[in-house]
Amino acid sequence: MQKEVVIIGAGLVGSLLSIYLSKRGYKITIYERRADMRIEKVAAGRSINLALSDRGIKALEEVGIMDEIRKISIPMHGRQLHFADGSSAYQAYGKDGQYINAVSRGELNSLLMDLAEENDVKIFFNEKCEFIDWENNEAHFVNGLDEITSTVKADLIFGSDGAYAASRLTHQLQHDRFQYQQHFIDFGYKELTIPANENGSFSIEKNALHIWPRGNYMLIALPNMNGSFTCTLFFPFEGEPSFASLTTKEKINDFFENTFPDAKKLMPTLVDDFFNNPTSSLITVKCFPWIRNDQFALIGDAAHAIVPFFGQGMNCGFEDCSVLNELIDKHKEDWQKILNEYQELRKPDADAIADLALANFVEMRDKVGDATFLLQKKIEANFSSKYPDKWTPAYSLVTFSPQIRYSEALRKGNAQQQIMDKVMQTDNIAEKWNSTEVENLMLHLLKENSRV
Repeated sequence: MQKEVVIIGAGLVGSLLSIYLSKRGYKITIYERRADMRIEKVAAGRSINLALSDRGIKALEEVGIMDEIRKISIPMHGRQLHFADGSSAYQAYGKDGQYINAVSRGELNSLLMDLAEENDVKIFFNEKCEFIDWENNEAHFVNGLDEITSTVKADLIFGSDGAYAASRLTHQLQHDRFQYQQHFIDFGYKELTIPANENGSFSIEKNALHIWPRGNYMLIALPNMNGSFTCTLFFPFEGEPSFASLTTKEKINDFFENTFPDAKKLMPTLVDDFFNNPTSSLITVKCFPWIRNDQFALIGDAAHAIVPFFGQGMNCGFEDCSVLNELIDKHKEDWQKILNEYQELRKPDADAIADLALANFVEMRDKVGDATFLLQKKIEANFSSKYPDKWTPAYSLVTFSPQIRYSEALRKGNAQQQIMDKVMQTDNIAEKWNSTEVENLMLHLLKENSRV
């Protein structure tokens, strides 16, 4: 008998999950709290452009839709760093031309919903989840336009309604040992814009992720298909300077003129963007359990919201779908076993990437401009090119190694950092970084640490 599946949330992960399950013959219905973004204009200012990398690509390829996604993606081959003194530097991602892809959240979400509907998925909008009746496995919704309530029975329910998931709340409130942890960092973000040149061309390097690191805060920019860049200012909520202190046109202009002068020249709508676009918060969510028997599971941000500083939030959610798909094959549609193993596998990986993402914030805003850090990265890249079977830099483990679990990438990265801490204490390391002495030291330390 065809299983009836309800997915709460038509975001990136919910839409992709629906395609996976529909291709397996399940009858899928999605209920989305928001209006249809393909019809109604979505308020600007809340979208951090996305970085699609190998884990997400693997999932999209599995359901045969990556070719469509490539049409709205722009390869970014490295970081272009813009320093306070006006100088800049380029850091390639990975090796052998590896790259990540800039893609608009709105465009990608719209395309995934289109592809879901092409695969016979039904999507209902303006439907807010009120609660789930676990006894009967019924989801209750209220329509935001006409207040009409509806009750939907399903064999299987997935909560994919984001970091502030209503599905998770009803799961949490009716579970006597539910563990929940949320953490807001003291930084928010605001979306700004670098428009295209008059002829539609890009005003700065198209195929790079641009970063203006400034110690306690940073500005980033990712390219869009129309020649513009979506910029995001990650900035303290309070203090000096902060969102709380930049209260007038003059203060905003002075701050950007002194701090990001090269970027400011390219941002004619800076002040309007700053005042009109919301200041949004950044949250990490860890919770457990994600599942209920064979009837319900949280997936994507609803299970594990993370901060965006490793560019893995979407990729992690897409990987959830891929892992779930493998488990359906493994357990022959036995959803009790599928969901148990899904949770067992993904929970430690979600916790690992959450920790990695927080740590990468410090790297992006502080360390990318630090001479010692840059030297360490140069040593690692050089050693990895000579001994690729012995050393993969932490960034590549996460971004370009979908065969390696996030939890394993975290463990390996920590072990390698312990080795590099010792290497960087070598006398005159800046002069001998490319020497046989340093190479032999790293080989010796690797042999000592069998966990790398």
